[in-house]
Parts: sequence; structure tokens; C-alpha cells
Amino acid sequence: MLKVAVQMDHVASINPRGDSTFAMMLEAQERGHQLLHYTPDSLALRGNVVSALAAPITVIDKPKGEHFTLGEAARIDLSTQDVVLMRQDPPFDMNYITLTHLLERIHPKTLVVNPPAAVRNAPEKILVTDFPELMPPTLVTRDRTQIHEFRKEHGNIIVKPLYGNGGAGVFFIQEGDHNLASLLELFEANYREPFMIQKYLPDVRKGDKRIIIIDGEPVAGLNRIPADGEARSNMHVGGRPELSPLTEREREICAVIAPALKERGMIFVGIDVIGDYLTEINVTSPTGIREIKRFGGPDIAVMIWDAIEKRRS
Repeated sequence: MLKVAVQMDHVASINPRGDSTFAMMLEAQERGHQLLHYTPDSLALRGNVVSALAAPITVIDKPKGEHFTLGEAARIDLSTQDVVLMRQDPPFDMNYITLTHLLERIHPKTLVVNPPAAVRNAPEKILVTDFPELMPPTLVTRDRTQIHEFRKEHGNIIVKPLYGNGGAGVFFIQEGDHNLASLLELFEANYREPFMIQKYLPDVRKGDKRIIIIDGEPVAGLNRIPADGEARSNMHVGGRPELSPLTEREREICAVIAPALKERGMIFVGIDVIGDYLTEINVTSPTGIREIKRFGGPDIAVMIWDAIEKRRS
């Protein structure tokens, strides 16, 4: 039996039907592991002790509102745990970065999944730029001149915040659209970081595929097809998911990036592929494993815990 603490947005707020953290907790519980639940805002560092206000949790595979029970919360030293799952949602901001610094103090004696220093140094839209040969034409900058020149070169473009998540703030700017200047003003007012600009890939109409990689091995693909009138394919904005076998090109992409993921100790990663191009590498709190199982794919939660237990044995 492992002692497992789960750092996540409050369990009451999640949708158990589609939540990957919930699936991971169900599998841990099935294996007899002891589960604690805490939210990131309860983390504390005093002296050399990293602690959290954590409560025993039982998860139940039922609809939202009936999917958990919590025991009495108490402050615990996280170094007493065998495993910490770092599963709160981005945005990847200074708060997120600070949390990785705190959890880094207990890892690897307490196994943090994914490793906090590796997550901090590999935000999804930055890590992917380590593989420019796999990406669509991409620019990371706040410089308007660079952005306008990029648009002139590539026509239709996608503009998105560098540290957003879930498709929030992703804009499709068509060639001839006169809203780019206003959009950049909006981004400049709301984000201190550079922006990411990419050539628009028409293949997105066929789907944006999420490929799950466990311990360096691709295990399943979930294609997400945008709704009519929507440029984004994320499921919570209406993207239609469907199980999709990996193509030869997708396996090539996974083979190229796998060594870098394994070197960083990443257990659970989700990459996004549009057509022949890698667009993101998600290492903070990847999703999609419940949908994959529901559509007849493998039980990825089992694979994740096999990998964790291998490291703890």
C-alpha cells in the first residue's frame, strides 16, 4: 500500500465523468492505496517542512455531487507520503511556479508526479519549441513588427497566450482580418509574457489529436474535432472526441520526443498533433484518459499506476 496525496483543484469542482485525476484516484483506491486530498492554497513551508491541509478521501464512480466523501482535514508533512500527484489545472503562472519550488523540496524521496522541477522547466508551449522540425511555423514574441511580418508571410494565423490552458484565449485570425491590432492590444493589457503565434493548420478541421504518452511510450490517441463555427477543438468548448489509432507520422513524432520526456522523468504526458505537426506537449495536468477508456481504448490509469509503483518498488 502506498500513501498518496493528491494536489488538485477541489474535488467538488470537477466533473468526474471526464476528469483524469478522478480516474487516477479511482485506480489508486482500487489498488488499496491510501488517498489524501488537498488544494494548492493550503501548501506551506516552515523550516524544512512542506505541509498541506489534507483530508482522507474516498472516490465513488457516480455523477457529480455523489462522487466523493472527505474525512476530517489535518495538516500533514508531505514528506511522510510515498507519492504526491501534482494535478491542479494551469494557468502556468508565478503561483504554479512557486508550488513546484515547494514540492521540489520533497522529491524524489516522496515521488512527485510529474517531477516538479521538470514541470517548471517545461511549460507546454515552451517545451514544444525544443522540436522545431516537428512544429508548424511558430513565433514567440510581444513585438508587433515581428507578428505582422509573420502574418504577412503565413496568412491565416493562430494567436494564443503562452501560458494559458484549455483553449482559453486562442484566436484564429484570417488573412485580411482587421482585428489583429485590437487583439494585440487586448493581449498586451492582460498578459505580461510573450505570445505564441502559429501558422493556421487547415487540418484542424479533421481534428486535433491528443496522444497520451506513459513513461515515454505512446499508448492511445483521442481525436477532438472542432464544432461548426469554432476554431478550437478542446472538449469543454464543444470539440467532439473519438478514439483514433496512431498514424505512422504520429509514432515518428512520439519516438523523437520520448527520450527528452524520459530524461525529465515524466510519467504522464499528453501531446497535441494537428495533421503532421506537433503543437503542444502537456505535462502539467494532462487529460483525456476517461474518454479514451469510454470509447473502448486502454485503461490508462492502470498504466500510470504501474509506472508509479515500478518507481516506488
